[in-house]
Amino acid sequence: MSDYDPKRIESKWQARWEEAGVFRVAAADPGATRFYDLEMLPYPSGRIHMGHVRNYSIGDAVARFRRMRGEQVLHVIGWDAFGLPAENAAIQNGAEPRAWTLANIEAMRGQLRRLGVGYDWSREIATCEPAYYRWNQWLFLRMLERGIAFRARRLLNWCASCGTVLANEQVVAGRCWRCDSPVTRREFEQWFLRITQYAQELLDGIDRLDGWPDRVRAMQRHWIGRSEGAKVRFAVEGADAPIEVFTTRIDTIHGATYIALALEHPAVEALVAGRPEEAAVRAFVSEQAQRSLVDRFADTADKLGVSTGRHAINPFSGERIPIWVANFVLMDVGTGAIMSVPAHDERDFAFARAYGLPVRPVVGPAGASASPDLPFTEDGVLHDSGPFAGLPSETARARMLERAVGEGFGETAVTFRIKDWGVSRQRYWGTPIPIVHCPKDGAVPVPDAELPVLLPDNAPLTGAGGSPLALVPSFVETVCPRCSGPARRETDTMDTFVDSAWYYFRYCDPENERRPFDWDKAAPWFPVDLYIGGIEHATMHLIYTRFWTKVMRDLGLVTIDEPVTSLFTQGMVIKDGAKMSKSKGNVVDPDEMIARFGADTTRLFSLFAAPPERDLEWSDAGIEGCYRFLARLWRTFDKARGSLPAAGAPKPGGAADAGALALRRKTHRTIRRITDDLGPRMHLNTPVAAIMELLNTVAPMVQGEPLENESAWAAREAFETIAKVLAPFAPHVAEELWEALGHAPFVATAPWPDVDPALLESDEALVVVQVNGKVRGKLTLPTGSTEVDVLAAARADQRIAGHIEGKTIRKTVFVPDRLLNVVAG
Repeated sequence: MSDYDPKRIESKWQARWEEAGVFRVAAADPGATRFYDLEMLPYPSGRIHMGHVRNYSIGDAVARFRRMRGEQVLHVIGWDAFGLPAENAAIQNGAEPRAWTLANIEAMRGQLRRLGVGYDWSREIATCEPAYYRWNQWLFLRMLERGIAFRARRLLNWCASCGTVLANEQVVAGRCWRCDSPVTRREFEQWFLRITQYAQELLDGIDRLDGWPDRVRAMQRHWIGRSEGAKVRFAVEGADAPIEVFTTRIDTIHGATYIALALEHPAVEALVAGRPEEAAVRAFVSEQAQRSLVDRFADTADKLGVSTGRHAINPFSGERIPIWVANFVLMDVGTGAIMSVPAHDERDFAFARAYGLPVRPVVGPAGASASPDLPFTEDGVLHDSGPFAGLPSETARARMLERAVGEGFGETAVTFRIKDWGVSRQRYWGTPIPIVHCPKDGAVPVPDAELPVLLPDNAPLTGAGGSPLALVPSFVETVCPRCSGPARRETDTMDTFVDSAWYYFRYCDPENERRPFDWDKAAPWFPVDLYIGGIEHATMHLIYTRFWTKVMRDLGLVTIDEPVTSLFTQGMVIKDGAKMSKSKGNVVDPDEMIARFGADTTRLFSLFAAPPERDLEWSDAGIEGCYRFLARLWRTFDKARGSLPAAGAPKPGGAADAGALALRRKTHRTIRRITDDLGPRMHLNTPVAAIMELLNTVAPMVQGEPLENESAWAAREAFETIAKVLAPFAPHVAEELWEALGHAPFVATAPWPDVDPALLESDEALVVVQVNGKVRGKLTLPTGSTEVDVLAAARADQRIAGHIEGKTIRKTVFVPDRLLNVVAG
């Protein structure tokens, strides 16, 4: 063997794997244990980064391990190929989005192949291809038929930088999830998917996601946000229509000192029309509507408002309370109107203090003699609450609700934080929404036979806002499918999260031209056994895909409720204390690392440097250390190979020498440790350390004279084991070792090594020695030592002997291989 040459080795084995179709899966084998191993599909930006390397190395390690364990593994990849970056690149560089995207896919595909990830490339998909997005359109039309897809005019989140509407899930702390620009609210007529119809089922299903991280489940519970409470109607003086509020704390209603309305509440206009307050209210609403969500809803943002000059009547107390318009009330939360109880809500308290409004405590701690610090937001005992005074909060809520229902001014209500998913985007590079707008027939679905509605090639991309498709007459101008009259196509495209909501079903049947996929082909693989991706998708993709699966179930396309059994969220790659990014100038190029050290070293470092669920701090010394380990393994094996017995040689007879037996014990303990770590525990960093320890054990044996008999056989077993257990982590060098050991065709298809239970047993035991109940020493003795042997060893040990000498041993308690207790006096 020559010196370790990763470039030669890696290109050799990548070509052989491809030629033999090692990772290709023709169809699910009904007689096999199947395992669907999936990483979240990447956006084709043109380059993979070290975060990708880590993600895909984790998935590939698991896939290779499972395959060697005899399971049929489906491990696939595709491209989340629509989206804003391609459009921005076209604007900045004069590139055509499709050509730019396909070139990036080609580049990234090459990088992943050079990394040696074992994908079934025959199932590769790209969501920008008509063969894929045709089924986005088909599924949208099925949802339209069931009322799940609908069009409505609503206030929506607007990112001026991206020039498009955002779903609530895509607004993070008032900023755009992609570009981090402040988000404002604007009214649009848009297409929605009625995810709220599934809110309770999505919430209930979280309890059954045992294989998902607790953190992700908690984030989804919070985002779905179920609130149980009451809707209460407050009559308005001089008006026919009441104002309806939603509250979870009806027990505090006697402490309500004002009503606060959202800027967009439909009652605002009528309340101030023709009144002295009209100009001030209009000015306030206009000014606040222009502010970003960050300015309005951040924890540190000022709570601002304006009085309408009107009053509502508290239905419990009969008290007149003023009606205000406030910038901190959202129209799409609850009813867009709140009863403000400053003594028992921090936000209401701050607003009341700012505008000199009353603060009236009506709930306090049970048994307290003094009023608590305000605002008091816990349950307690009611006072100053009419007939409900003295009741605990929980009891009062039930009785107050009973009265509200009985007298017709309220009812039980459940609200959810999650809102219907707005899927319209004012961009070009996305799935066209398959709708035609007809002056006579309204919004008309495109017939299935005319799908896909194709993106035109010549849309002018300026970044000026509005949909670029609206500027393409050949796309827009069409005929109505119903009346054959002139009509216009919908010019918005779908949110790209539609593409990723169901893509892994398509992997199971990627060539199907009659339906999105054949469930008979897909069902054996579902639910996905392991899904790997970032925690940042917890309240976007991972909610959307659960919703989409339930919709497909109701459409009769699948028979499962949840798409993923086990979710693994890997940590980020950090350099210089920050997440790697171009903007921070701390990016490490995987291609450069592969060129310098090889794919195996790059993969090995990404798995060894930290537990996979934690952030990985980049270290130049760390990756160099991984390279040195592989080079040392190479040299050590090269030194030993001449004296190793041939492949398949029988184990020599006779008793094993101590060195050979110790090596065999270490080999089999290593197998057991790595097998356990690569299972559900997903401890992917510790197996690499175990392999290093095994090499440290075998290396001294091969440095001197050629090995013979038992030692040679034990060394061969150790190197064969290293080749197998290293294969999930550094597959190319593992293949080269396997071939040099005389095996064919691939270590990737070889069976995982078995453990000999007898070799897991230690030939030594640690025996605790007590004298009169106190531990006086611990002895390492041969396994199976008798009580006489242990007592003799105790008398010979200086730490213990002094506690026994000159005394009569009255009694002993002996537990073989564990304990000797001597009672002496």
